Amino acid sequence: MSGKAEVYSLEDIASHNNKKSVWILIHGNVYDVTKFLEEHPGGEEVLLEQAGKHATEAFEDIGHSTDARELMKQYKIGELCDEDRQKIKEIQEKNHWPVAGSDESSWRNWLIPIIVAVSASIAYRFYLSYQV
Repeated sequence: MSGKAEVYSLEDIASHNNKKSVWILIHGNVYDVTKFLEEHPGGEEVLLEQAGKHATEAFEDIGHSTDARELMKQYKIGELCDEDRQKIKEIQEKNHWPVAGSDESSWRNWLIPIIVAVSASIAYRFYLSYQV
């Protein structure tokens, strides 16, 4: 690829949704994984299921290794156009989906369970103290 990355729309990506041509979108980057189908450790079905789609969530849910992230660089063919990036961002914000780089709610993911656990512990101690 030359110095400037190719730019694709969601429509462009969506048209590559079969075994002959498999493109996926992950974190705003477009990957042609057609040649990787047979090598994918999870099987080709996993990639075919995401073919032509925005696959960031599916990719992150699996918890890919650093090696996998490094390997995918060779399949990058371009980036998503700014207009469609904005569309995705608006949908994420509207639906309160996590937006890349937003750590605002991460502390709440720990705080709420801790509060529940402490409250349950206190309630249990009160319960035991009245049983005696």
